[in-house]
Amino acid sequence: MKKNIYFIIAILALFFTVIISISVGAVKIPLQEIVNVFAKSGNQTNRTIILNLRLPRVIGSAVVGMGLSVVGVFFQGLLRNTMADPYVLGISSGAAFGATIAIILGLGLFGISFLAFISSLAVVIFVYIVSKTGPKISMHTMLLAGIAISAFISAIISLLMLLNHEEFNKIIFWTMGGFSLTNWNNIAFSAPIIVICCLIMYVFSRDLNAILTGEEIAEHLGVNTEMVKKIILVLGSLVTATTVSVGGVISFVGLIVPHISRIIVGPDNRILVPFSALSGAIFLTMADTLARFILRPTEIPIGIITAAFGGPFFLYLLIKSKRKSERM
Repeated sequence: MKKNIYFIIAILALFFTVIISISVGAVKIPLQEIVNVFAKSGNQTNRTIILNLRLPRVIGSAVVGMGLSVVGVFFQGLLRNTMADPYVLGISSGAAFGATIAIILGLGLFGISFLAFISSLAVVIFVYIVSKTGPKISMHTMLLAGIAISAFISAIISLLMLLNHEEFNKIIFWTMGGFSLTNWNNIAFSAPIIVICCLIMYVFSRDLNAILTGEEIAEHLGVNTEMVKKIILVLGSLVTATTVSVGGVISFVGLIVPHISRIIVGPDNRILVPFSALSGAIFLTMADTLARFILRPTEIPIGIITAAFGGPFFLYLLIKSKRKSERM
């Protein structure tokens, strides 16, 4: 019953966050005018601003936040490490590298998304091979390999930026994140992929619960742990690559949201996954609103906002983990 209340609060919070995000911007639109626009009686200027500019980016930020948070839950579960997310594992950097190459080659949205997925999948395969010990996967090695390849790819992206001045601003967009270019075509392409992949991953929530008790126990319960790992890694990379194609690299969402959600609703992934999806949508929509509001009319890259929260939070987790190990 208590957890149902949390879900109701989260749904209401998402609703009000969406309304605020639609209202805030270079042109402030009052609530009554928002209602008029959706009732098809608002003036044409406000209709254009809301329906063609703000609503797509609000939906984009919500869907991306949902996707990254769900991936974060599953990756943290597989790695048994609350400090893991797509960014830490290097998948986001891999996707950003593919997007950077596509931008330099002058490819469109499909090309950017396709190369982002291929490069992120390549990172997954590389990290998987490096971390594989016999028939098993070393999750600790996977985490370290992800951090190392992320740093290496970031260096390559920086070099490509120096060598391609004419595409500098576009590459900056992908590496720092933002929804200023999000339109209905982006949403039509990305939202179904993210939502469907998240729903498929949710099917494995019970299996993830079993894996968290220990892989041997999970296998005795009938869970094919290696197959579950592979499916989650592939779906997680597809979700991450798709989010990059919409909003660029947005770090720490998959770190902060699952951890806080776990504190609120507990570790049962059957409940944690949908609650994290809602919380991620709220968090990133709020971050996008702040990115537009703080220095308006200038827009801050959303990656700066999420990193401002995520960096200190990551340090907090490190300190907490260190103190816990010292007590043991």
